[in-house]
Amino acid sequence: MARTKMVNGEVIPFTPEEEVARDAEEAKAAEEKAARDAEQVIKQETLTSAKAKLESLGLTTEEVKEAFGI
Repeated sequence: MARTKMVNGEVIPFTPEEEVARDAEEAKAAEEKAARDAEQVIKQETLTSAKAKLESLGLTTEEVKEAFGI
């Protein structure tokens, strides 16, 4: 399905240049989302690792939560 835009109340199809530009925008947005998702996974893995290390030092889960908010 071709993309369209609304100009002065009229539906107009994208030009080939606009299609290319929109494809590039969507690809960039997808890359940025993938980067954010990967960053979130790393952050969660780091947090889980930190909790495990603190608990291996003898702290209880409750103590870790109270002291570090994690």
